[in-house]
Amino acid sequence: MSAYQHAIQAVVQRTGLSAHVIRIWEKRYGAVVPERTGTNRRLYSDEQVERLGLLRQLTQAGQSIGAIAALPLERLRQIAADTLGFSAAPPARSASTLADPAAALLEAGIVAVRALDAAALGATLRQAEVQLGAQGMLQRFAAPLAQALGELWREGTITAAHEHFATAVLRVHLARAVGDFAARADAPVLVAATPTGQLHELGALLAAAAAANLGWNVVYLGASLPAAEIAGAAVQRKARAVALSLVYPYDDPALPPALELLRELLPGSVALIVGGRAVPAVQPVLERLGARIVNDVVSLGASLDALRTERTG
Repeated sequence: MSAYQHAIQAVVQRTGLSAHVIRIWEKRYGAVVPERTGTNRRLYSDEQVERLGLLRQLTQAGQSIGAIAALPLERLRQIAADTLGFSAAPPARSASTLADPAAALLEAGIVAVRALDAAALGATLRQAEVQLGAQGMLQRFAAPLAQALGELWREGTITAAHEHFATAVLRVHLARAVGDFAARADAPVLVAATPTGQLHELGALLAAAAAANLGWNVVYLGASLPAAEIAGAAVQRKARAVALSLVYPYDDPALPPALELLRELLPGSVALIVGGRAVPAVQPVLERLGARIVNDVVSLGASLDALRTERTG
């Protein structure tokens, strides 16, 4: 094993995990065992950083941390190759890239949520926009914050009240962000929502804000809507795409037929874009329906850009 040389903040930057989640995974699941300095600071090896990065990506894809935390690194690599389509973690960043303000902002956001401090969370969101830019705030702060809160909620570290609190604050901020980007009247329209039973709406909010930032006219419908209502809004607004966020529950038996009905009700010209933690549970259905599956804000942007090209090409 390589030398233990990476402090926890460097690991935060390289993996996208919060320091709090890393500590929980160490203590509760034994995912890694860092070395301790004389002052009790944690130090991690390159292999441990890779391991944590793979665990993060696999849990994002729907794996249970309790089921995979103790697996050998080679087995994690194989699972990643089979389920995510790559065989190794992203290359290590140079020391110069580790001084990223997003890590500190993410920690501040988690602290604000745990304290149920709306003023502090709002201030952190505004600071993220100033330091990272609008799209950077979405990609490097808001999306990782939503992911970290979901992990903390599933682990029982925070309650549903904390997650609902964060959603309420982010809803106000992201709705304002959507309104700040006034698209041309002839810009394509995106309808964003979650289907019936999917009550976690942060993913849909992020999709709406990201699309607005990229010049789309956005119709945000909120959480847990029947397929007929989503399709009706898309038809009324002559939408080019419908974006859905699927987060929880993963195994909702009503979800596949709802997705099938939505695709049936939508005109063929309307693309269906789907992302979120629950996607792996319904991926065969989505692939059969021709949905465009996105993994993050970046891949959402790529799909939206491709749709505009197809529309005008």
